[in-house]
Amino acid sequence: MVKLAKASSAWVRVAVEEDRCTIEVGDDGIGGAEARLETSGLIGLRDRIGALKGAMHISSPVSSGTILRAWIPLSYDTPATRADRGA
Repeated sequence: MVKLAKASSAWVRVAVEEDRCTIEVGDDGIGGAEARLETSGLIGLRDRIGALKGAMHISSPVSSGTILRAWIPLSYDTPATRADRGA
């Protein structure tokens, strides 16, 4: 992220709340990131988070860095936890 964004720094925050995990990744780079079909990285990430019944939001104004936020539910109804239980 730092290399492509021409950023001088980046950060990651992870918080676990009662029913979900929130993940934030940000940088102070050039901004302008968006999920487009021709750039499969963010599309693939969005699809994987969606498979866990989560959501993702990207804030990336030009010249202002990028913040990606993802929310993933922590319940037994998610596909990952069903697989862990042998379902």
